[in-house]
Amino acid sequence: MLETDDPSRDLINFVLPQTGALVEVADPAQPYVLLDAAGDVVEPVSAFFAELQACSRPPSTIRSYGMDLLRWWRFLDALGVEWRRATRAEARDFARWMAIAPKPVRMHWRRRTADTEARSVARASAGVPNSVTGRAGPGLMYAATTRAHCETVLRSFYDFHLDAGTGPIINPFPLGRERRRLPAAAGRPARSSPGGRYRPSVPVRVPRRIPDKWFDELFAALRHNRDRALLAFWVSNGARAEELLTCRQRDVLPGEQLLGVVRKGTRTYQQVPSAADAFVWLRLYQEEAWRAGVPQGPGRWLWWTLRPPFRPLTYHAARAMFGRANRFLGSNWTLHDLRKTAAYRMARDPKLALTDVQWVLGHAHLSTTQIYLPAGRDEIVDAVRAHHERQTLEARVQAVPAPGYRPDSLDELFGRAW
Repeated sequence: MLETDDPSRDLINFVLPQTGALVEVADPAQPYVLLDAAGDVVEPVSAFFAELQACSRPPSTIRSYGMDLLRWWRFLDALGVEWRRATRAEARDFARWMAIAPKPVRMHWRRRTADTEARSVARASAGVPNSVTGRAGPGLMYAATTRAHCETVLRSFYDFHLDAGTGPIINPFPLGRERRRLPAAAGRPARSSPGGRYRPSVPVRVPRRIPDKWFDELFAALRHNRDRALLAFWVSNGARAEELLTCRQRDVLPGEQLLGVVRKGTRTYQQVPSAADAFVWLRLYQEEAWRAGVPQGPGRWLWWTLRPPFRPLTYHAARAMFGRANRFLGSNWTLHDLRKTAAYRMARDPKLALTDVQWVLGHAHLSTTQIYLPAGRDEIVDAVRAHHERQTLEARVQAVPAPGYRPDSLDELFGRAW
């Protein structure tokens, strides 16, 4: 255990204890609870979860916030500091520790028999760019986005208890110091209010889409009509993975090429247009599923497992299906890349208004939809390659052979006119 009065804690050798847990509860009013090292419910966190639920945050967001709070609770437990007595020194050291600490490796239960080999393979491939997509997989360290999200969650948690008068009088995670404001210039917006002092800089990433060539190969790698229907819907209407997987059989309107989904943030019901071939694959899947005994009915789930006992298809099962196709191609595309691909295709269509794309994707702000307007990595690479080819061709056309060389010999040798 670290000494709480040591101004320079040994963060290099610090190991986060695996105490406590975030537990899902079958209670609509309390979807998750945080347990401390003794197994008791952490009431301050439950109060914060209730505030999030009152602010219309979905259970998935509460779970995401809970994982960050669990990490913070474990850190304080190792220091022997009660959450109300945490100071900026603990918050500072927590931010420093997350910047240098390796992430814990959790192996799948099927790989526990070969735990040592699986761990070595996972660590060897961590952070290495994929040869197909060019995207690096999850690294060994905490990503900047994870650290930034954690800082925001903890600052919001202490702000909530600060306003309620149930926490410390000073937030351990303060805002950044005010800087000299600069006027807006061309290409540079005016500087807004400062963020968290311990919040890391997060690089701006261009949304990565799946090129048409690789999408065709990915689609061909699927083995079942259900999986083909899922991908056809995801890449045509841009629905989120959770939104599509929670559809009911009554939500399908093939005659109008509409599919009803419940939006993740607002929880509103919206009918989004989809490609005709998606409904063809869906009908093929339904014919097979109904013959196999999948439950039918307007209120039944639309997507089911392929083998009995039939259960509604979950996100993790759909992700595993997509992972098998990725392993076949040696790629590391994600389900969310399908939404980005649909957004990119629609946003780049000059005959489709950007506001229409915003409505289909369910974006609250048009600025979010505009992210998909710039060309992707593959288009930029192709454009730069074409630029180099034009430069080389112009240089060759303008070149004059040295005296003594016959132009017909150069044509035969280089295959071009001098």
